[in-house]
Amino acid sequence: MAVTVSFGIQKGGASKTTTAGIFTYLLARDGMRVLACDMDCQGNLTELITGIAANEFYERTVLEAIQEKDAERFIYRVNDSIDILPANNLLSLLPRYLYQTFGFHDPNIYNVLSDILGPIKDRYDWVVIDTPPALSEATMNSLVASDYVVVMFESSQWCYSAIPNFLESVLLAQKLNPRLQVAGILRTLNDVRRADAKAFNDLIGEEYPDLVFETIIRRKAATGRLAINGFDPENKELLDGIEQYEAFYKEMMARVTVTQ
Repeated sequence: MAVTVSFGIQKGGASKTTTAGIFTYLLARDGMRVLACDMDCQGNLTELITGIAANEFYERTVLEAIQEKDAERFIYRVNDSIDILPANNLLSLLPRYLYQTFGFHDPNIYNVLSDILGPIKDRYDWVVIDTPPALSEATMNSLVASDYVVVMFESSQWCYSAIPNFLESVLLAQKLNPRLQVAGILRTLNDVRRADAKAFNDLIGEEYPDLVFETIIRRKAATGRLAINGFDPENKELLDGIEQYEAFYKEMMARVTVTQ
């Protein structure tokens, strides 16, 4: 049965999508079967992993999978190791669908993603979920469907303020899914030229010493250009772009091994 991990924080620009995409790539590189699940209506993970514009997946996305209660028909095969449930901007209609279907007080609105992933998880070693930059129905469904969540921290005041609220959401999700654990807080997009970035990274380390990953991901042009060049073996910057994530990957695998 697949291990399911979400990458989340209710703030844009914290490298959720890039990290989810690189983590998916590294798992596949090491021989694992991976299902990526894009729960962000921007569809960036879809585009990063497939190299296809998100709008090209019209009526072939995770939204339709949820509506039809069947993930099978909406899985897109990227290669022999990676499948994806794509997303596009119509995923923004998810809340309307949920409340029209379940009403405003039914906790089942947070189980719909888990319900469609359950029947197919035995085909994969991992399910990797990218979440939107907001505390939302899509975020809560992602958490309830997950075994682990990696909390993303971009070294800034606003991201620092977001951490406690996101961890509160994790606690709420754990009431519906007691298996859910915080794998850790990943400090990312660190600008080594800025003293305030170092200060925020140190502060998070002091406040959450048992959660932070030792790895700190710095801003790097080659990593940023993965959005353009993707994971194509012909991308001459690929190894440089993913190199600093190798340490996080090893930490993450060790934590999952220890806690399983």
